Formats: sequence, structure tokens, C-alpha cells
Amino acid sequence: MGRAVSVAACALNQWALDFEGNLARILRSIDIAKSQGARYRLGPELEICGYGCSDHYYESDTLLHSFQVLAKLLESPVTQDIICDVGMPVLHRNVRYNCRVIFLNKKILLIRPKISLANAGNYRELRWFTPWNKARHVEEYFLPRIIQEVTGQETVPFGDAVLATKDTCLGTEICEELWAPNSPHIEMGLDGVEIFTNSSGSHHVLRKAHTRVDLVNSATAKNGGIYILANQKGCDGDRLYYDGCAMISMNGETVAQGSQFSLDDVEVLVATLDLEDVRSYRAEISSRNLAASKVDPYPRIKVNFALSCSDDVAVPTCMPIQWRHHSPEEEISLGPACWLWDYLRRSKQAGFLLPLSGGIDSSATACIVFSMCHQVCLAVKNGNADVLADVRKIVNDEAYLPEDPREFCKRIFTTCYMASENSSQDTCNRAKLLAEQIGSYHINLNIDAAVKAIVGIFSVVTGRTPRFSVYGGSSRENLALQNVQARIRMVLAYLFAQLTLWTRGMPGGLLVLGSANVDESLRGYLTKYDCSSADINPIGGISKTDLKNFIQYCIENFQLTALRSIMSAPPTAELEPLVDGQVAQTDEEDMGMTYAELSIYGKLRKIAKAGPYSMFCKLINMWKEICTPREVASKVKHFFRMYAINRHKMTTLTPSYHAENYSPDDNRFDLRPFLYNTTWSWQFRCIDKQVNSLYFLYGFIFKALTMG
Repeated sequence: MGRAVSVAACALNQWALDFEGNLARILRSIDIAKSQGARYRLGPELEICGYGCSDHYYESDTLLHSFQVLAKLLESPVTQDIICDVGMPVLHRNVRYNCRVIFLNKKILLIRPKISLANAGNYRELRWFTPWNKARHVEEYFLPRIIQEVTGQETVPFGDAVLATKDTCLGTEICEELWAPNSPHIEMGLDGVEIFTNSSGSHHVLRKAHTRVDLVNSATAKNGGIYILANQKGCDGDRLYYDGCAMISMNGETVAQGSQFSLDDVEVLVATLDLEDVRSYRAEISSRNLAASKVDPYPRIKVNFALSCSDDVAVPTCMPIQWRHHSPEEEISLGPACWLWDYLRRSKQAGFLLPLSGGIDSSATACIVFSMCHQVCLAVKNGNADVLADVRKIVNDEAYLPEDPREFCKRIFTTCYMASENSSQDTCNRAKLLAEQIGSYHINLNIDAAVKAIVGIFSVVTGRTPRFSVYGGSSRENLALQNVQARIRMVLAYLFAQLTLWTRGMPGGLLVLGSANVDESLRGYLTKYDCSSADINPIGGISKTDLKNFIQYCIENFQLTALRSIMSAPPTAELEPLVDGQVAQTDEEDMGMTYAELSIYGKLRKIAKAGPYSMFCKLINMWKEICTPREVASKVKHFFRMYAINRHKMTTLTPSYHAENYSPDDNRFDLRPFLYNTTWSWQFRCIDKQVNSLYFLYGFIFKALTMG
């Protein structure tokens, strides 16, 4: 009898609303799966239309085009003799569902709607879809004519059911259902389902991959079984990077691992596994078997097809492997680099321009672009024809072959140091040396003439000339003069992005890169509409602490020795006058807090859901060895004042790569007001009351101890 089943999990770089491209990638994945002997193929969540369609899900066009693609899939000879499991939105009785459509040989076997919808953080599925709340219930779905003409079916099963093939039983989960406390795989497994499938649209967050892997392995550790996870990969049109990691697990152990970061648009993972290993594993778990005897059965859709061959005793099966996780520094090097590549090739621009200040943030951004160039050259070396074709379109040279990352960097990456009278020679030299080492086309320019012209217009109109505080000016004058410099740099960045290639006799324009980190955005330590205003920002979701560690990683792995002096220099905006030729302004002094403190504030505010009072209560314990309660109260109040004053800046924040769960991105992840009462009067009064009671208590204890 058949016992060795061959199954495939796919990671596809789908693009929202790119129906033609999505269809081609799905067909290619099915073809690869079949060529490697797979009898079942699983793809990512909503792969037909692309996961990130957002409010386009409301449009009937999205539903129509999804069914048109499904018809093409059903008709294709590529999809014959393999069970295909694809994702798309489906309207059933005027309710929109996020569905899996499972078909075999031009016949739809089951449409399975999603039961638990993702609706936290970056996810808004309840905005567009309704969860299927009828457990173990199946209804008739009336197919549209475009599908009836292909399948010859008028209706198909729609609902919560499992597939019973000749040799095994398969049950479906969709993304969030794995993360839910009452995951369907629990009761499906008790009801005899041996293979669980999960189609995901799961995005990258630093240090998150192990959680997903642990969830998959634990799904079958207690209950036995085979778990197949497919995931979206790449940038499908917004801030998120879907990080692949397709995997197959059996009885609590990983047997096949896909890549987390890759420029391959299609990745197929195939594993051959012995069903008898599942059955023997389950047989000795008495608690599982007792629970199984009482479980309510699932509706079974009978499928006249086997995932195994009748004579497969000699077929080799996969053995457990150890999952290899990337370090956070490797994640920063690879994730944003792949995201930038997708954005560049799909926007059809000719490269990037980065204002390179010689500081940690812009240098880290430059290193990510350099890492992207490394990934591109490596992909071409490994025979990736898609990447080579994209490269040749970007550089407008049909014969070009990228072999050296530095040479490729010169073609697609322009860096620009924008000096003023407040800039030091040290930062200028650092920027120039880094540009030489990564190979970027580097420009040095001076903005003083533009600054003087702008300030001169103000002086002519008002009769007043603002001064820096070191020359006797007020804090308002000082800040205004800093902002003028910062905003002029933004204007010049876009001018040079549009025309630099023109001056070099090359076609196209450049995307402007921003380089404000997540901590500065949270604090609002940036000028609105300065160089933080760009087309995209690859480090906008990464903390200063992680960026410093990434810089050290680049020194060691890319041999970028110019980064050593950048690492050792204190972060500075260089917007105030120098003192004896040296920088007198530093970021942390300007902010009134350290970057390490900012990371803690950010995590407590967003992840721990702490308002001012709760944050104070947590920090008096966290910082009890280094701060008094009164000092903690002062720090918390200062943070929330600055946060409230500057929250409006988040409404215009450059779209950033999402890497941290405490990102203040106003677009969809961190939904809050941008006009606050900055006094926080009630909240701060609660803090003051608690501080006073603590000092009263400490005083009472001290008095008791001294008297005793």
C-alpha cells in the first residue's frame, strides 16, 4: 500500500493586482513541484490577486480578475495530475471571504474560507473579509459561468471540511489560524487528519522567524502529523516584506526549510514523508487517542486520487534537519535589501539617491544598498535569469552582466554629501571614504548659498535677521535656522535624483532614500520635510541600537573599514555652528534622552500598551538601580511631551521597511491622534501622586530603621 507522500510548499513573490505576473509565478511553481514528484502543491495566502490589495478587495474587478486567473489555472495542462491549493477572495451569498480553492484535474474539490482573521498590527482583514463561523459546516457554492464552462460543475462545497484521498486525509489552516489559541489543526488532528496545510501572508519582523517555526513544529509535536507551510515573499506594494520561510514539519521536527530572504520570485520546497511514521507516532499517545474518540467529525470530501504510489517501499523519505536562523544583523542586511530590490525593479526607476551625512543612520542605509548589490550579483552568478533581466532594464544595457557589487553600485547608487558652514571636515571625509569603499557615485556640494538666499528673503520681508543661539538668538530663531538647512537638503536631494543621470548621459531617474531610524521617528527628532522625507526608507523600522550592531557586522563581513570612524563618532545633526572647528551639537543632548532609553519607551508604549502612568510604574522597577522615582517621572514626562508635540510628523513619515513591533508609523500600524493635549495633566498628576506616596513610604521606612 502507498505510504510515502510527496508534497510541495511554495514561497512566491506575488504583487498586489499583478494578475498576469501572479498567474505566471503560480504556474511555474506548480510545474516545478510536479517535476520534483509532488502530488500536492500549496501556495501563499491570496496568491492569485496578491495579499496586499487592501481596499481594492471592495472592488468587483478584484473578484472578477481572480476568477479569470483561476479559470486559466484550471485549463492549464500544468495543473493536471496534482492537487493544487491556491488562494483568492470569494463572494459567497454576498459576503466576501478569504479562501483557499483546492482543485484537481479541472474539478474544484473544495472552497475553504478563512476562520480566524488577522486584525492586529499591520493586518486589517476584518475590514475586507468576514470569518467563516460555521464550524464543520459545508454549503453549496454556485460557481460563476466562467468557471462552470471549464469544470462542468454548477456547484462545489464551500465551508469547513477536509479532503479524504485514497491514502490520507488533509486539512486546511490559513495563516492566522496557526497563531490562534484554538487552532483548527488541534481537532482536525484528533479527527484523523494526517496532513495540515497553512497558506500564509506573514511579514518579516526582526527576531520573529523562530516564533513561526516553533508554532509549526509544536502543531505536530503533541498530536503527530505532517505540517506544510507556504508563505508570500517580497514586497507586494507597501511597507511590509514577506519573508518566505516555507517549511515542512513532521511529528514536531522540521524536515524541509525554505529561504527567508531571496531574490528568487519562485521557490518550491518538496518533501517525501512516510505516513506510517505519523500513525505510529500517534498510536502511543494515549491522551491523544482518548480525546480523539470524543471529537466531532469533520465533513470529508472524497478525492479519487493518492498522494503516494502503490509500490513505494524503496522511495527515500526526508529526515529531520536543524533550522538555521539568521542573526538580527543578517536580517537587517538581507531583508531591507530584498525589499529595496523589489521596489526598484517594480517602480521601473534607474537607481537610488541617498543624502550621505557621514553618520550612522545614512551609512547604514548605504550599507543596505551595498548588500542589495551583493545579493543581485550573487543571484546572477547562480543563474537567476529574472534578476539578470531586471538588472539590464534598470541600467538600460541588454548586454550588461553584474559581477562586481561595487561596479554595479556605481551604476545604480548615487550618494550626496550636502555640506554647510556647520558641517565638519570629519563627516565629509567619512562620507567620501564610505562612498569609495561601496563604489557609489558620490557628489559633494555646499548648501550655504541656498540657505543665505532663503534667510535673505525672510530678512527683506520682515526687516529681521534670525541668529543662532550661540550668537545671541532665541531658541525659536535657532530651531528655524536649523530647519531651513534640513529642508533645503530635501529639495536638493529631489533635484539631483531627477537630473543626476541626465548630466551623466544616462536615462531615468532615481528614488530618494530616507534614513531616519525608528527611535528618532518615535521621539520626533527630525525636521518635517527634511531628508527624512523621501520616497522610501529602508531603516525607518529599525532601532539605533540594532543599526550600530549592523554597522559592526558590515565592518566584519563587507570589510568596510570606513565605518569604524563612523561608529566611534557621536551622532549629530550638524545644524548648529561649530565651536573651534569641532561639532558641539549631539543628538542625545538635543533629544534629552539616550537612544537606549528611546527603545525602551517605544517598546513600553506600543508593545506593552503603556500610557504615561503605566510606563512610570514599570520603569521605577526596571531602573531602580540607576534612577530615583522622581528622576523616572521626569524622564517619562519629557518623553510623552516630546512624543505628543511631534506626533504630527508621523502623518508625513516616509514609507519605511517594517522591522520593529514598536514602529510609530501612522499609516496603518500605530493608529493614534496627531493632535494631543501635550500637558497630559490627568496622567502626569497620577504620576506625581505616586512619586509623593513613594517618597512618603521611603521616608517612613527610613525613619523606622533609624529609630530601631
